[in-house]
Amino acid sequence: MDSIGKKIKVVNEVATALGLTNVQAHHLRAEQVKGTFDFVISRAVTAMPVFVEWVKTKIKKGRASDGFSNGILYLKGGDLTEELVELGKKHKVFELSSLFKEEFFESKKVVYVPM
Repeated sequence: MDSIGKKIKVVNEVATALGLTNVQAHHLRAEQVKGTFDFVISRAVTAMPVFVEWVKTKIKKGRASDGFSNGILYLKGGDLTEELVELGKKHKVFELSSLFKEEFFESKKVVYVPM
């Protein structure tokens, strides 16, 4: 199994361990993904405004059962100020350094963009 296959297996195993039955792991270009979803979750692959354009048609309208509006959760590092201004959409930034003390997480964030 290649490294991508291993990563997808890990995502699936975590979902199973958490009892999540509605999780699908894909390693594809956004335009190749079929269907619509409550959330699109990704690591940074491009600037936020570009990514939002790629996936906005993949997100169902409405709210997930947890009360959050359906949307995007995007793992990204560095200074996002300019990118988020360009985005021009409501968003919330979660600083991972407040949850994890390892050096890797010092500049990492999860950006939530409700759609």
